[in-house]
Amino acid sequence: MKKRAVRVVRDPDIIKILADPVRREILRLTSAKPHTETQLAMKLNLSKPSVGHHLQVLLKAGLIKIVEAKVGRYGILEKYYESTATLFLEDPNNIPLDLQRYFVHRYIERLRGMLSAFYIAGYIGEDFEISPEDLEELAKDLAKHIVKVGEKYENIEVDVGRENLFIKVCGEALRLMMATDKWRDLLKQIKVPIEEERKFSNEP
Repeated sequence: MKKRAVRVVRDPDIIKILADPVRREILRLTSAKPHTETQLAMKLNLSKPSVGHHLQVLLKAGLIKIVEAKVGRYGILEKYYESTATLFLEDPNNIPLDLQRYFVHRYIERLRGMLSAFYIAGYIGEDFEISPEDLEELAKDLAKHIVKVGEKYENIEVDVGRENLFIKVCGEALRLMMATDKWRDLLKQIKVPIEEERKFSNEP
């Protein structure tokens, strides 16, 4: 079933909610299919009261919704929760000051993963070098470009999985960065074949 593709989160209070790893995992699971509190508790290895608390926070923030309620095998009414978007992207410009280093670390790890994939695929040579300062700055810029690309998907519905959508958004963002004056010299060391670049630029 189709759902909103992307929601760019600009409210600092909701960005704080996204900083919690348990809540992010709940959003990841419920973006794939609706889950009950019991199912989530089992998958997360947490107590139902703990999961219930996180669900109430996510509900209040409009990040999940109840899509169904039915009586379970023991006669208990079970509510099924689903994320309200396939992918949530926090706006780097609105991250609270006390969480900025946390998110920068996530951006750096994301970029390292992308560069590692390019290296394994043979798109980056042994002579590729990037300083810690450039890595952090590049990661921050990539996060901003990811949000810029994600904004194109905010008002459409898709039936693709979260991971596939996120890969597509990241690919488009990296392609945009490759064309900027700031990073052109560094990123031109990534020898992505023309046909791969075209895949990044496909419209939804």
